[in-house]
Amino acid sequence: MTNTLNIAVQGAGYFAQFHHDAWKRLDGCELVAICDRDPAKGAAYADLTALLEVENIDVLDIATPPDTHADAIKLGLKHKLRAIICQKPFCRSPEEAAAMVDMAERARIPLIVHENFRFQPWFRFIREQIEAGRIGPVHQASFRLRPGDGRGPRAYLDRQPYFQKMPRFLIHETGVHFIDVYRFLLGDPVAAYADLRRLNPAIQGEDAGYFILDFEGGTRALFDGNRLIDHAAENHRHTMGEMLIEGADGALALFGDGSVRFRARGEIADEVVFDAQEWPGFAGDCVVNLCAHVRDALQRGHPLENTGAEYLRVLDIEAAIYRSDEEGRKVDL
Repeated sequence: MTNTLNIAVQGAGYFAQFHHDAWKRLDGCELVAICDRDPAKGAAYADLTALLEVENIDVLDIATPPDTHADAIKLGLKHKLRAIICQKPFCRSPEEAAAMVDMAERARIPLIVHENFRFQPWFRFIREQIEAGRIGPVHQASFRLRPGDGRGPRAYLDRQPYFQKMPRFLIHETGVHFIDVYRFLLGDPVAAYADLRRLNPAIQGEDAGYFILDFEGGTRALFDGNRLIDHAAENHRHTMGEMLIEGADGALALFGDGSVRFRARGEIADEVVFDAQEWPGFAGDCVVNLCAHVRDALQRGHPLENTGAEYLRVLDIEAAIYRSDEEGRKVDL
C-alpha cells in the first residue's frame, strides 16, 4: 500500500467543485475519478458502481444531496474502502443516518461527515483563545447568519435549486453548521429553544428564526438566522454572518471578512487578533482543512473529530430544535 490516497468524489454540482479542488491541492492525495449522473457536468463516470469496480479507490467522498447518501455509503462499504466521507445534511433522516453509522462500525470503515464549518480558521482560532483563557469563562455567544441570498422567486435556483423544495431548510441545511460549531466551541448543550418562520413564499421550508442552546454552567448560545438579509462583507458567504463570544474577562468578535477582534473587560478599544486573509478556497479554505484532517487521520493515525457516530448528536440537537419550535417550549437534551 502506498502513502498516496486515491480519492473518488460522487458529485459534480455547485459545492462538489470545492471538494474536487481540495483533493487536487492536497499532498498525499490523488483525485482519481468523479462520478455524476448528469453527463453534461463532465464526470468520467455516471454510475458509482462502475467507478468502484474499475478504479482503485481508498476514499469515497460523497458530495450529493441526502437522498443519495445511503446507497452510496452501502456501495463504499461493500468495496472495503479505507474511509467514506459524506456531505451534510447527513442522510434523509436521523434513523437512516444511525443505520449507516451502525453498518460502517460493523464493517470497521471510518464514516466521516463533511461538516466543514468547524474547520474554518477563525473558529479554530476562537476555540484556541477560549481554551487559553483569554476571555475567561464564556457567559454567552451569538451568531447572526446573514447570507442575503434568499430573496424573491429565484432564490437559490442558480446555485443549489433543491433548497427551494426542502420542507425543513434553515436549520436542517444551514443552522446545523452552527449547532456543530457551538459544540466545537462550548461542548454539548443540555437544552434547546427555537422560534422559526418562513419569509419567502417561493420556498417550502423555514428561512428565518432563532434557536438558543443551554450549556452546563449557565452558558447560552444564540443562533439568529435570516437568509434574506445580508451583512457587511464583500463576500456574504465567506463567514455567512458575524459572531460575538462574551466571557467574564472580555469578548471575541468575528466579522464578515474573517477577522477576529478582542476587547478586554472594561476597555473601550479593541484589537485585531486574527487578520483577514485571502483564502484560495471556500470560506477560509475549510474544505481543504477538513480533507487534510481526514488524510492525516488515515496516514498518520490522528484522531477524527467528525465521525458519523459523533454527528448523530448534532442530528439529535437539530430534532430538538424543530420539536421546540413545533411545541413552543424549551426541550431538554
